[in-house]
Amino acid sequence: MRRLAELSDLDPIFAIYMDAAVIPFLGFDPMPIEAFQPVFRELVESRCFYAYEVSGELAGFYKASRHPGRASHVAYLGSLAVAPKFQGLGVARAMVTEAIEELRSSGAKRVELIVESDNARALAFYARLGFEIEGRLRKFYKRAHEPAYVDDYIMSRIFD
Repeated sequence: MRRLAELSDLDPIFAIYMDAAVIPFLGFDPMPIEAFQPVFRELVESRCFYAYEVSGELAGFYKASRHPGRASHVAYLGSLAVAPKFQGLGVARAMVTEAIEELRSSGAKRVELIVESDNARALAFYARLGFEIEGRLRKFYKRAHEPAYVDDYIMSRIFD
């Protein structure tokens, strides 16, 4: 079940975000919860950051937002993660499918996202959902514990 994330979701979202299997593919390096709080507050206050529950337990999260002005038909999907204990159970597919349908029904003609070039699992997942690679952002991503920069791919799905 999808719902807007709330400030009270801090602990479970922090636990997912900082999990060693998840954090390499999100936008921040590991940090203590005190440093994460302003990041989390900004996500919640955006009113486009969603928590996804399975049987009453927070299983994942994502951000789905629309661009303003002439690009208001374009939606961005990001900050998506699933708790490791729920991975492989269809939670990511359910989250993304629901997000896409909601965006599409609200008039989005394009949904875009960015995926690290070394995240083969996510690249294959999004391709199965109809996303295509449109471009490469060279040396766009740098993890603190790694010496090299990582390229990111821009992927999109277009609706008629």
